[in-house]
Amino acid sequence: MTDAMATVKAARAPRAYTTRGLIDSMVTDFIEQHGDRNGGDDAAIIGGTGWLGNRGVTVIATNKGETLEERLQTNFGGPSPSGYRKAERLMRQAAKFNRPIITLINTSGAYPGREAEEGGQGEAIAHTLLTATQLPVPLIAVIIGEGGSGGALAFALGDRVWMSDQSMYSILSPEGFASILWKDSKRSAEAAAVMGLTPQDLLAKGVVERIIPDTGMQFGYDLRAALMPELDVLCAKEPAELIAQRRLRFRKF
Repeated sequence: MTDAMATVKAARAPRAYTTRGLIDSMVTDFIEQHGDRNGGDDAAIIGGTGWLGNRGVTVIATNKGETLEERLQTNFGGPSPSGYRKAERLMRQAAKFNRPIITLINTSGAYPGREAEEGGQGEAIAHTLLTATQLPVPLIAVIIGEGGSGGALAFALGDRVWMSDQSMYSILSPEGFASILWKDSKRSAEAAAVMGLTPQDLLAKGVVERIIPDTGMQFGYDLRAALMPELDVLCAKEPAELIAQRRLRFRKF
């Protein structure tokens, strides 16, 4: 097994913590908010407000669920259109009340079901991306597991993008890449090696700014300690400067 495929397996493995447990160890007094204000409330997205030190923040996290019932409700972490619309609503709310945004990403991609496509999946992702480019508040994205395709990118258009050392970030799965390029999904390990999807590959290319060790149950506290000084730096910038630098960051790719 290649080092890249080992990274893929680690990214897909269950975490030592639940999504809610990670949020609760990262921020205090978290209050979850529900609904996209269009009739939907996707369980694959957990979002709300809390305190990071003495700073109010908005947290948006993908959720794969823990039990089989939860995994089915969340489509195994694949957000539906209502999930992206919920995230967009929370982003706009954060901008209104001048709250920085932290996203926690662990998804193989947007839910590909027929109902999602009929519900405007592509449009919902596009609107979320557009909203992120216009935010006058900082956004730090942290990929904690899988970061798959546009389904993950919708939450990762940030001023800073970090990855845990047990995560991956790619345009599609290695199996999908191998199926398209070589018509053989069994060559997924070979595909992973050439895709450059590991944290080390992406840090070297400047796609991400930092790799955070996943320390299990301690991880949320480590994130908290790393995020606080970074937000101090970003919050000191004028909104126009934040937006210009964020757009420039992604245009270089």
